[in-house]
Amino acid sequence: MKNMFSQSLSRKKLAILSASFLVFVATLGFFLYEGTKKTVALTLDGQDKIVKTHADTVQDIFNELNISLGKEDYLSHHAKTKIRENLEIVWKPAKPIMVKQGEGKRTYWSHADTVGEFLKEQKIMLGKFDKVSPNPDAKLKKHDSIAIQRAFPLKLIVGGKEQEVWSTSTTVADFLSQQGVKLSKLDRVEPTLKETVTKNAVINVVRIEKVTDVVEEPIKFAVVTKNDSNLDRGQQRVMTEGREGLVSKKYEVVLENGKEVSRELISEKKMKEKQDKVLAMGTRVIAQQVSRGQSEPAPQGGGKEFYVSSTAYTADCNGCSGFTATGYNLRANPNAKVIAVDPSVIPLGTKVYVEGYGYAVAADKGSAIKGYKIDVFFPSKSDAYRWGSKRVKIRVL
Repeated sequence: MKNMFSQSLSRKKLAILSASFLVFVATLGFFLYEGTKKTVALTLDGQDKIVKTHADTVQDIFNELNISLGKEDYLSHHAKTKIRENLEIVWKPAKPIMVKQGEGKRTYWSHADTVGEFLKEQKIMLGKFDKVSPNPDAKLKKHDSIAIQRAFPLKLIVGGKEQEVWSTSTTVADFLSQQGVKLSKLDRVEPTLKETVTKNAVINVVRIEKVTDVVEEPIKFAVVTKNDSNLDRGQQRVMTEGREGLVSKKYEVVLENGKEVSRELISEKKMKEKQDKVLAMGTRVIAQQVSRGQSEPAPQGGGKEFYVSSTAYTADCNGCSGFTATGYNLRANPNAKVIAVDPSVIPLGTKVYVEGYGYAVAADKGSAIKGYKIDVFFPSKSDAYRWGSKRVKIRVL
């Protein structure tokens, strides 16, 4: 009985020893396995992670982590790089980014963090006046869109001053706002504010303003004639001197780019009344009128005689008023015998006898009548042409 108990105890001890040995071996194996792992620092899409691994290469680590590497992804080390203790690995997965330029669209795969980095990565160059949205500092997320507006040249005219500028496709209103051009209510913009700015367009801002202009203008006096039987026909006398009046006129003036384009009378006020000039006109007959077809006898004796160059004129000549320099109305008295003279040779009002013309009065003068020259009045152009130009004798009576 004692032997049986001893044998049983021995078997138990052996089992315990065996189990302990197995545990020891397993523990030793575990520590040996763990102790041979290499520590690797990972940055996965911005997240830091420390792993211990028996992986031989960088690719093996990502296989262990069930991460697929895309060809557009960023990986700080080549996939075949051997793992070493404390190796630092950075991985950024590529994300799809939509780029819009004008009417075109294109999808890029990128691991860039910002819009600016993306443009540099893809070698997309921006001009000085080009616009990009979002701005270059904006963070990029998966499936983000980037819009690029290419600037183009155009002409801007403001108030008549012209300049060459650059702009992106936008409305005229937004373009003017970007250029710092402020508009008044009256200003005119060509083309309209709602239209889209296009390449080589001309944007014209016409500055319009309304101002008030007050002007004082003279009021011309009229010449009023009154018959006077005490004066010889052809003579005149001033009864009342004429005097101009004065009126103040207020205008609304429209200016475009500083130049007047319209003027409208708003009101007017008389400052001084005009006074008409009154002339007394002689009606007393100085000589008997005869028809042009008859001749008049030459005066006998007395008076100074001399020869003059003569021409003829009518009351309807170009630029003629119908009144003589002495105020005689030739149109109202077509049969009057009047000559135009140089007053320094023959004073106005002088009675004369003209060879081939008859008795007449020196009642007119002219800028072309100088020295010994006279101009003979006729009622019709045919009579004046018939007289022509000739040398005649004249006697001052």
